[in-house]
This record gives sequence, structure tokens and C-alpha cells, in this order.
Amino acid sequence: MPVTDTGQGGTLAKTHEGKPGLPRGRSRLPLPAVRASQRERLLRSVIAAVSESGYLAVTVADIVRRARVSRAAFYVHFADKEDCFLAATAEGRELMLAQMLSATRALPPGSRDEEILRVACRAYLAFLGGEPAFARVFFIHMPTAGPRAVGRLDAAAGLFADLNHQWHQRAREHHPEWPSVPPETYLALAGATDALVRSMVRAGRTDALPELEETLMSLHLAVLAARPWPAGT
Repeated sequence: MPVTDTGQGGTLAKTHEGKPGLPRGRSRLPLPAVRASQRERLLRSVIAAVSESGYLAVTVADIVRRARVSRAAFYVHFADKEDCFLAATAEGRELMLAQMLSATRALPPGSRDEEILRVACRAYLAFLGGEPAFARVFFIHMPTAGPRAVGRLDAAAGLFADLNHQWHQRAREHHPEWPSVPPETYLALAGATDALVRSMVRAGRTDALPELEETLMSLHLAVLAARPWPAGT
């Protein structure tokens, strides 16, 4: 089904604004297909709306207008705006994680630990660079969306800290000279990564996020492998 991109949003912010609604009458879709399409439209629309206007300014009316579904259909899927927003951001986070894991799993067996880290960083930055609306929502607007959203952000940071920890533990089996670090170090690295990404998103440079690859690599290897910072960087 054709969709239109609302500016520089990426696929997670594509909406049906200005396009026909779902088919009715004899050409109508089966109910499960209708429900699935409605949910997808609403998830895309809340990302687009919040990216443009901020969470507090967006209403359910804004979301259903962009999605080209009825208000009644909205409440079939979600209890309120917050419920829709949290579902949309959770989906984006899962897609981001899936892209990172897919990229690392595609590496040939026996790949160097540094290459695994690099590919994960590259996939993370590429995903966000290609989804600027989601990046704005996740890094700029999500902290304003209430305690549940902030809790989701904290959980995401913990998840990335756990992935860092798992990578480091496996890497130390091949590099016993690499240091053991306190558990909070992994969370600190996740926070530093978030801060770097957020600063570029806030500056309107989301498309330039892949440029952070070398900085993130150098930062992680300096802390987790006791590697000197590369000269000239």
C-alpha cells in the first residue's frame, strides 16, 4: 500500500496524510489485515507527529489525521497517546537492535573482536542516520514524555550496557591482556554514546551520525582494551 514520507523522516515516520483511507465496501480488506494496517499507520504517524511538534503538543487527533484512520480505530489499538507513543518507540528500538545483531551475525566465523564492535557501531549509526524522525523522537522528545518513557530510555541504556559487557567478556577470552572493568563502566559507555548521538541529532546533523564511528571505536577500545587513543584524532 503506497505511503508518503513527511519530509526527512525515514521509514518509521511515513504516513498516509493526504492519501485515501483503508478500502471500504466490496473491496474492503479482511479484518485482521485492516487491524494490522491501522496499527502500523498509527505507529508511523505518532513518530512523525512527535518528531515535528514534540510529545506534549501532539494530540490523538493529530495522530489519526496523519494515519487516515478513525478515532474509534485508534482506541481499538491503544489506551491513549502515551500507549501509542511507547509502542512506536519500542518498535523502533527493536528494529535498531535487530539491525545491529543482523550485521554482526553476518560476519564470517573467526572475525576479530574489533571488527565485531565496529560493525555493531556502524549498524547502530546507520540505522539512526536513516531514521531521522525516530532519532529526534528517541533522543530529544522521549525524555519529555513522562516517567514511563524515561524508564524505557533507562532500560535501553541498560540493554546496550549488557551487550557491551557480553562483547567485552568474549573478547577478553582472546585478549587476556585487556583489563577487567567495573560493571558500571558499560553503562557509562552507553551514556557517553547517547550523549554524542544526542548532540548531533539536536544540531540537525542526524545524517552525519556515521561520522561518529571512529570516535565510538576509539572510546570503547580505550576503556575496554586499554588502547591508546589514535594519534591525530
